[in-house]
Amino acid sequence: MPNVSAPIVVCIDGSDAAITAAEWAAKEAASRDVALRLVHVAPPTDPANPGGTANMDRQYAESALHAAATAVAASEPPVKIETEILCGAVDSALIDESRHAAMVCLGSVGIGQIARAVLGSTAAEMTQHAQCPVAIIRSPRPTPRGTEWILVAVDPQGDNDAVVECALQEARLREVPVLAVAGRHKSASTPHDELDRQVARWRQRFPDVHIYPVTTPQSIEAFLAEHRDESIQLAVVGPVDAATVAEIVGPHRHPLSAHGNCSVLVVR
Repeated sequence: MPNVSAPIVVCIDGSDAAITAAEWAAKEAASRDVALRLVHVAPPTDPANPGGTANMDRQYAESALHAAATAVAASEPPVKIETEILCGAVDSALIDESRHAAMVCLGSVGIGQIARAVLGSTAAEMTQHAQCPVAIIRSPRPTPRGTEWILVAVDPQGDNDAVVECALQEARLREVPVLAVAGRHKSASTPHDELDRQVARWRQRFPDVHIYPVTTPQSIEAFLAEHRDESIQLAVVGPVDAATVAEIVGPHRHPLSAHGNCSVLVVR
């Protein structure tokens, strides 16, 4: 049984991107009435030089956490804030955190150790192996020109109710509509009738959320790239699409960099 009091965890590295992720996560935590847990992962201590830069690392960690906590405290709604300095490898530390978290949030662009990892191995590692949903949050969005959307990747022939339910909960929280997109999957085609049946069932469970079914021969990442001008604020995907997340938030040479304001939530 899931722990309904589990915190929302944010990895803080001192960057503006991490603070943006913390502010996004604060709304999540407030909506669930759980704590917001801000963690900084410091480099492991060198046994051959135990003094080393440990003091500087700790001072930097404390400063980064203080800045993030201050930014969150100044926003609404209010939320309980916890902070902790962890030590070790970023990947393993965050995966350990995910075992006791409702969600782990990362900024899509950081600095130092986190930046090198989040844009590469850590994003991939977290989306593939975390024990809870993982959100990778983009930089603050410009003022939208119209309706903002949440996109959820749907496999009509698969069992991804947990993914869709998470997207609908996010849409309810933000009072925005949902695009239920059935894209190209390796397993099969995308039957329109089955998608319509699923959407009808979800509308009964979430009558206050507007859901619009869309079928496309494209992959989800290609669909996002083609619709980069649409106001899609969040893409919610499941394990079947998790391998593409590193591409979505990865180096700017990827075509999805043009859709740089779309955050991604991987539901595991």
